[in-house]
Amino acid sequence: MDSQHQLTQQHGFLININNNGRKLLFIMSAAFCVTPYASPAVALLLGLIIAQSTGHPYLHLNHKATHILLQASVVGLGFGMNLQAALQAGKEGVLFTAASISGTLLAGYFLGKWLKTGKKTSFLISAGTAICGGSAIAAISPVIKAEEKQISVALGCVFILNSVALFIFPVIGHHLNLSQTQFGLWCAIAIHDTSSVVGAAGKYGAHALEVATTVKLARALWIVPVTFISSYIFKTGSGRTSVPYFIGLFILALIANTYLPAVKLLSPYLVIIAKAGLTLTLFLIGAGLSRKVISSVGFKPFLQGVILWIAISAGALYAVMHLA
Repeated sequence: MDSQHQLTQQHGFLININNNGRKLLFIMSAAFCVTPYASPAVALLLGLIIAQSTGHPYLHLNHKATHILLQASVVGLGFGMNLQAALQAGKEGVLFTAASISGTLLAGYFLGKWLKTGKKTSFLISAGTAICGGSAIAAISPVIKAEEKQISVALGCVFILNSVALFIFPVIGHHLNLSQTQFGLWCAIAIHDTSSVVGAAGKYGAHALEVATTVKLARALWIVPVTFISSYIFKTGSGRTSVPYFIGLFILALIANTYLPAVKLLSPYLVIIAKAGLTLTLFLIGAGLSRKVISSVGFKPFLQGVILWIAISAGALYAVMHLA
């Protein structure tokens, strides 16, 4: 009896050491991601390695942490931008935005019917691809009364493709000699989530980052009309629309940086903090992509997401190279 009790205690002690080791490794990795040595792509890759090996020890807090950190970081980026330049970038992207969103939603509808992915899952994947990834899915899912499994599948699909985009978009952009403006527009239209858009564009150049962030946030405002349309399509008739209030704070930061000299003195430091926050966000997103999340997506929904993403990426690339 004593020896059995001793073995149980030893087992519990080893589990405790193991858990503490996982937490320490996670915290050290996260701390590395806010240093100048970690790029967005490295942070995402590090997060993916953690997810597939030791696992995320704070997974239950991950969604809320990435949501808050991403929004705060995007607001911080506003302190590094000029209002006139941002308005010009937004004007250039508005036509591409309207055409790509309506085209993606329409293509997603027919693809979903063909692949039989389910009406709600198909719509969430299409909306996430068309507007702004996880934010659009989070806003629309309660309105169409989507089930947890449908939401998880759509989010998993979007986050996997985001991870791929962060690595391959800068490579393609350099290979095709895209200008900063062209690459910024392409990123904002073709990459789902704001975090990956900013990560890829920031790697390409300062002006690409400015164009991409402005166009992407303007694109995120389409959550509101698309949510109301989805309420009509699914005949729910009600449901709260999540308005992205942080976009208003981003605009205020942008105005302050343009017109207030005192703010301009602090702006470089705020931008450095914001970029570190975005890099940390990508690490957390990567750490949340466990084997369970990846395997839960399923072949048909993932195929729909891939086809839509390739179509919008190719279409947007052609548009920015020949029309922009």
